[in-house]
Amino acid sequence: MRRTTLVFGALALTALAVAGALALALRWYRVPLAGAAEGGIVEIAPGQTLAAIADGLAARGLLDHPRLWTLFARYTGQATRLRAGEYALRPGTTPEELLDLLVSGRVLLHPITLIEGWTFAEALAAVQGSPVVKPTLKGASAARTMELLGSAGVAPEGELFPDTYLVPRGATDLEVLKLAHVRLEQRLAAAWQERRPELPLASAYQALILASIVEKETGAPDERPRIAGVFVNRLRLGMRLQTDPSVIYGLGAAYDGSIHKRDLLADTPYNTYTRSGLPPTPIALPGAESLKAAVQPLATEELYFVATGRGDGRHVFSHTLAQHDAAVARYLAQLRGSAAHGTDR
Repeated sequence: MRRTTLVFGALALTALAVAGALALALRWYRVPLAGAAEGGIVEIAPGQTLAAIADGLAARGLLDHPRLWTLFARYTGQATRLRAGEYALRPGTTPEELLDLLVSGRVLLHPITLIEGWTFAEALAAVQGSPVVKPTLKGASAARTMELLGSAGVAPEGELFPDTYLVPRGATDLEVLKLAHVRLEQRLAAAWQERRPELPLASAYQALILASIVEKETGAPDERPRIAGVFVNRLRLGMRLQTDPSVIYGLGAAYDGSIHKRDLLADTPYNTYTRSGLPPTPIALPGAESLKAAVQPLATEELYFVATGRGDGRHVFSHTLAQHDAAVARYLAQLRGSAAHGTDR
């Protein structure tokens, strides 16, 4: 009898000890980690084991009981559900919250910005130059890149929408380009659906070309519909567009920073002084406002515009050639005056 009592007593003490240990462990599991008091970044590599993750966190001082943490992960069924990626720990993260975070897949996202008016090459360089992006298209031709983007046979220029894209570390350059390409297709389709009737544009692609020219022609956002209106008027009348940005694009590496008379006379597919109609492809990445301006141009009878010469990115618009010639004369006088006073415009 006494022996039985001793056995039951020992078992009871053991049960109490286990319960106490579990209570302490559970308390630890839900108390903010001292090592994560200021937050931090945790990166989980693909295929990394639970033990390796715990040891890595402990080595950085973010986890004080790695073995206990792995036991909780196995007990809760989360041990095999941790997802690779980069995670941001908020200050005061508990071991429980840490485990939930690594299972959630809420990885840290990094911004990559494509700027309105960039060329495809500039956008590609920005994407591949990001420290968080994995380059996979090195050496791939433009044609091959467009094929991988699902648009085989389409020229790459203008086929990315300028915007800020949030991507996880390790995203490939192709994945980022796909985001921008799909966004462009969506925005262009939406803009084309909202186009004004009787535009002298045969397709959404022609609207994209016009939008890219508008994007490069002005630094004043409110001028975009007006500039688009001038080009639409010229297209209706069969007048050549005579837009310098298109000529510059056609010159490529031969452009030395200034347009010379010889450049305006040298025929290329993009020389809108020697050829009628739109150039064969866009010349840059147009933004949302330029897309809208191309399909909803300002109703105007203006046929000409020239820079003010004041360095403000704005233009003087004219209905007649005589008015335009006078505006050009004022522009040249403004430039000469600026040069005389040593002002860099």
